[in-house]
Amino acid sequence: MSDAIYGRPAPGATRWVQLVVGIICMSMIANLQYGWTLFVAPIDAKFGWGRAAIQVAFSVFVLTETWLVPIEGWFVDRYGPRIVVVIGGVLCGISWMLNSVVDSLFLLYVSAAIGGIGAGAVYGTCVGNALKWFPDRRGLAAGLTAAGFGAGSALTIIPISKMIAASGYQATFLAFGIGQGLIVFVLGWILRAPQRGEVAAPAPSHLRQTDRDAGPGQVLQSPIFWVMYAMFVLVGAGGLMATANLAPIAKDFKIDAVPVSLIGITLPALTFALSIDRILNGVTRPFFGWVSDNIGRENTMFIAFGIEAVGIWALSTFGQDPLHFVILSGLVFFAWGEIYSLFPSTCTDVFGSKFATVNAGLLYTAKGTASLLVPLANVLKDYTGSWHTVFIVAAIMNAVAAAMALGVLKPMRAAHHSAAQVRAGGMAAR
Repeated sequence: MSDAIYGRPAPGATRWVQLVVGIICMSMIANLQYGWTLFVAPIDAKFGWGRAAIQVAFSVFVLTETWLVPIEGWFVDRYGPRIVVVIGGVLCGISWMLNSVVDSLFLLYVSAAIGGIGAGAVYGTCVGNALKWFPDRRGLAAGLTAAGFGAGSALTIIPISKMIAASGYQATFLAFGIGQGLIVFVLGWILRAPQRGEVAAPAPSHLRQTDRDAGPGQVLQSPIFWVMYAMFVLVGAGGLMATANLAPIAKDFKIDAVPVSLIGITLPALTFALSIDRILNGVTRPFFGWVSDNIGRENTMFIAFGIEAVGIWALSTFGQDPLHFVILSGLVFFAWGEIYSLFPSTCTDVFGSKFATVNAGLLYTAKGTASLLVPLANVLKDYTGSWHTVFIVAAIMNAVAAAMALGVLKPMRAAHHSAAQVRAGGMAAR
């Protein structure tokens, strides 16, 4: 049986305090990924390194952010979340402070690696902590935590854009790097893992949650893990491509500065799109997490990934109109961000909560694998002369993942759960 002994929730809304602190910490590291696109053009204008070379830094960031999470998760599961998040906040601050003075691609990549390590430490820890505190609402809790990362940059997109225009990208890196890193450093000291008996009762049986804990070695031997990994890569690649290249795409469409009026607000198309995208990318995580708590993980994946495939195709077809660009890019991000709540919660449902941080971290490395395709998107665009082919490939990848959710993952999980029940029944009969 799991070492996490279920009991009544911790007194005084303790777990909600832990959740809120995790969300705030996540929002403070969001700009390292979602604000990056605003800096690409200014860096290229200053040094002339080329977009493709500059975007390698984005891939370096995502790779170090994701592929080191299992190691950071091991430390969290062994020593607790506090120290890992505090160190992560320091590294995130150093990264952007270094970005303010880099004068070579090598230093840009080094800075990206430092930021990736720090962001991964914060991200993996906060998500893992939420999964442990909320076994009864795992999808919602993971979604709310991931929403901090998805929507955390929404309130700062306009200030960052204005500061870059007024003071330059270097001063912007420095100011926001210090501020964001300091907040994570302070709040990180509040975090802790649940003690025995503090967590709520397990979720309803229709979610097929295990009461046995699998270690990382067992997880890596499970076919279910690798099916989820492949699906994560397929869906993640398209969203990361849009995240890293939304500003260049808008410039190539020649609509980035065209005013768009929507819901009583008028902003340049790119600024409007970035603001709405960040909000919807955050909202989708708790929304689809909550949906998955009620209708099942795989059913929710099928719906979300299908919407993403249609949204990417529509953005390619109709996105050169400024208004359509704003609306459709929002749809793309809304149907993409849920992977950061659905996959961690599904992983913990299958493999248990004791090693939730490291196991979810192993699955999260799929984001790093997907990031390797981001520079290839620029190469494909340069080869074909347009973004159309890139969009179509991304749409097909999402459609395949949607089909896999119902056709492959769902029956595999059902068989795995049935076999586990049979084994448990046999042991009880002894």
